[in-house]
Amino acid sequence: MAHEVDVYPLISPWGRFGLYSYFIDSPEPAIIDTGITTSPSEGMAPALEEIGRRIQDVKWIFLTHGHIDHLGGAMALWELTGRQAQVVLHSADAHLLRSRQAHVELYKAVRQQYLDNPHAIEEQTQAANFAISGEFEPTMLVSGGETISLGDDVTISVHNIPGHTAGSVAYVLDGQNDVFVGDAVQIHGAANFFPGYEDPVAYRNSLEYLRAQVHPRRLFMGHPYRGSDGESYGVELDAEAAQRALTESLEIEQQISTAVNAALAAGLVETNSPYSPFESVAQELGYTADPTLEPSPFFTTLHGYRELYGK
Repeated sequence: MAHEVDVYPLISPWGRFGLYSYFIDSPEPAIIDTGITTSPSEGMAPALEEIGRRIQDVKWIFLTHGHIDHLGGAMALWELTGRQAQVVLHSADAHLLRSRQAHVELYKAVRQQYLDNPHAIEEQTQAANFAISGEFEPTMLVSGGETISLGDDVTISVHNIPGHTAGSVAYVLDGQNDVFVGDAVQIHGAANFFPGYEDPVAYRNSLEYLRAQVHPRRLFMGHPYRGSDGESYGVELDAEAAQRALTESLEIEQQISTAVNAALAAGLVETNSPYSPFESVAQELGYTADPTLEPSPFFTTLHGYRELYGK
């Protein structure tokens, strides 16, 4: 890389979550993740104007994964670029951009069986319709291993890091080793204070890969994830903080795995607890937050272990 390019966080509010996208000020400007429907016009465009840039000039839209708070604004942003930006997403999560209903089906497949909410499907449908600006086909599907030019000597490499979702990826600015991971590094979670991932084995392997192989100089996160002390790491981590976040993420995954294994060995029991049938896991981990708050990472994650061990 001939020179280091600047990276700017772009923040858009939504409910309990701060949505963090990033603007890469490269010869062909790029944005990592898009927030929800309103994020490009109400959050990104004004922020870019403040630094003397225009959203119309964005040439690349990189999506770290398929959850609505990361790809919801994709079509709205694409439209603002005059439909000329390339929209990049892993093939395993592409169905979540093609279809709002896919997000409702994702809820039905996992969380519905644990959450006693008769209005859930309606609420999930409304959320998808509100937060996702449009259904369309990504212009570039990736699987990991690709290198994409952002003009001149600036390139970004794609790294496959499944676990949080099947199609989670890290985008690495080559040469300066800035790494954008979306929600693939959870530590102790964000607003729900519990890490969320669909595939425990893939999640652990991806964390090990990032820690041992990628060595981020700066790690850019999708949300302000918390440590064991409840304090936020922030969203832009230097090399030392990145290694701590990766190590702590691995430690909490091991603690969860141990607790779930013990619960599965003893046999899951349905109770009146909001943590049912994983009440013993919550007790072992000292988890006292509300597990029903969407996106309910407690149940998504523990269901992943249940599927893994066939219980």
